[in-house]
Amino acid sequence: MPRKLHLNAFLMNTGHHEASWRLPESDPYAHVSLEHYVRLARTAERGTFDSLFLADGPQLWNTVAQRPAGALEPLTLLTALATATEHIGLIATASTSYNSPYNLARRFASLDIISGGRAGWNVVTTAGAEAARNFGLDAEPAHAERYARAAEFLDVALKLWDSWEDDTIVADKAAGVWGDDARIHPPRHRGTYFSVEGALNVPRGPQGYPLLVQAGSSEDGKRFAARYAEAVFTAQQTLADAQDFYADLKARTAAAGRDPEHLKVLPGIVPVIGSTEAEALARERQLEDHIVHEHGVRRLEELLRLGPGSLVLDAELPDGLPSEDAIEGAKSRYTLIVELARRERLTVRQLIGRLGGGRGHLTFAGTPEQVADTIERWFSLGAADGFNIMPPVLPSGLDTFVDHVVPILRARGLLRTEYGPRQTLRERYGLPRPANQHLTGVPALV
Repeated sequence: MPRKLHLNAFLMNTGHHEASWRLPESDPYAHVSLEHYVRLARTAERGTFDSLFLADGPQLWNTVAQRPAGALEPLTLLTALATATEHIGLIATASTSYNSPYNLARRFASLDIISGGRAGWNVVTTAGAEAARNFGLDAEPAHAERYARAAEFLDVALKLWDSWEDDTIVADKAAGVWGDDARIHPPRHRGTYFSVEGALNVPRGPQGYPLLVQAGSSEDGKRFAARYAEAVFTAQQTLADAQDFYADLKARTAAAGRDPEHLKVLPGIVPVIGSTEAEALARERQLEDHIVHEHGVRRLEELLRLGPGSLVLDAELPDGLPSEDAIEGAKSRYTLIVELARRERLTVRQLIGRLGGGRGHLTFAGTPEQVADTIERWFSLGAADGFNIMPPVLPSGLDTFVDHVVPILRARGLLRTEYGPRQTLRERYGLPRPANQHLTGVPALV
């Protein structure tokens, strides 16, 4: 059977462009509106997307002056969306840095059961001193330590999801036996970062484990992805860079003893769509014209670890920026942004414009056919298994993609025309249901 695209809808309040909330069509309060997210979820489901995704972090993003700030807790929101949809997968970001394995494993197992097997976890290692201070720490843990904690966190979560066998529940009314205690397997884990004794207090979910997603592209991130990830969200600016990343990650996955087909690579794309190329470029300019550059300068100085006043709007980035080795958080995004600015000799103003739509993800303005051409080219030339669709404005950007790009992808045989029989999210991504490690004696996903 020919390969099919995997499409994930990355939903962010009024859209991914930082100025999207300023457009006349936008609702500045959409970020806390359940109705807004229900509409988006149903639109993505109408487009037969594999999944939708909510980002998250344990701190207040940006300043409240810049764009809609704060977000509903994603697992809570996705539980509500599970009752408003039938097929689409539901992926939430949750940090291994500032959670405990038991509580988080329970919440994802609950979402998986409530949704009928549609839960996914974007596993992140939260960077930034601001988040650390929200949890009683003076500074963020070092990059390598965060990934070591994440690996142990995930190992514990897998043990917890396997702590019930699939047939633990007997429900024998005549004998008065509800469940078989012999089929419960407490983890009794003692490690460097965690000590977890008992079995999970919710049965094993329909998928066994939620779909495991990862979004870091640093060396530590790629090593982690090769061992655990089943889908990877990545930011790539050029086809050549995307091909290199794709080949490298697939090779690492094979070297880790896993089937490379069991890891799907999904670069992000911010499609600005018009009925003509000129109309698309005009829409892109409209969004850029609404950027407040003082906000962009402040955020760029923070990302580049520069002091206030270090950047000049109509000058290029200064020399002497920190090396990637000196960066503790968002290493790969730091490198991508600096390389983009240097490669294209962008002024700070131009760089802010480029980052305003996708924060380093590929932004593409064009007709529906041109957007479909770009997606097909990357997909067919070994750069992607699908895409993380990041509409610059919501809901209109997702409406336009589903109404005008999706039919082209379907006509080219790249995307399903309907969902067909009910499937779990794992099945939709072409992944097997994991065997229970307590029965096989083999550690999961290793």
